[in-house]
Amino acid sequence: MKSLLKIAFVLGIVVSFSSCKDNLNPNYQYMPNMYMSVAYETYSESDAFNSPTGLKGKEGQIPADGSIKRGFVPYEYPNTPEALISVKAANLKSPLDSTKVDMKKGQELFDIYCAICHGTAGDGQGKLVKQQKFLGVPNYKDRQFNEGSIFHVVTYGLNSMGSHANQLTQEERWLVAAYVMELKSKL
Repeated sequence: MKSLLKIAFVLGIVVSFSSCKDNLNPNYQYMPNMYMSVAYETYSESDAFNSPTGLKGKEGQIPADGSIKRGFVPYEYPNTPEALISVKAANLKSPLDSTKVDMKKGQELFDIYCAICHGTAGDGQGKLVKQQKFLGVPNYKDRQFNEGSIFHVVTYGLNSMGSHANQLTQEERWLVAAYVMELKSKL
C-alpha cells in the first residue's frame, strides 16, 4: 500500500509539472525585450526621442539651461579688452590655497606651454623668438600685470598668443600665473 501511494505521489508530481509546459501557448514573459531583443541597425536614426523641436532625439544630450559641469568653476570675466583692464584693476588673486601652489609644477607647465615663446627666464627670448618665428614677445620685467591678468590672458589669449584653456585646467593656469609672478620678481 505504501509503495502504491509513493508511485501515485510521484506520478502526480510528474503530471503536474508536465501540464504546465505548452509549446503552442508559452508562458507570460515579464520583460520580453530582454529575451528577444529588438534588432536595430548600427548607427541608424531612432524615432525613440522625436520631438517637435526637430532635434531628432538629441534633446536628451543637451545639458539643461544654467547647468555647470561638475568640478568646473565659472570665470565671470568675458574675452574683451575692457575685461582685462577690469581684472588688472580688481587685482584678482588666485583661489588656490597657498599650500596648494606647487611652484615646481608651475615651472613644468610654464616650460611646456610658455617657454617656447617667452623664454625660460621670462625675458621674451624663447626658441621661436630667437628663430624669428614670432616677434614682439614682451619681457616680463617691462610689463605691468598681476596674477589675475596672467590667468585671464592664459585663459583667452592676447594678440598673437592663443588661448591655453583647452590645454590647461583652471588650477594649472593659476599655477602658471603664480610661477610667472615669481619669474617677474627675479627679473
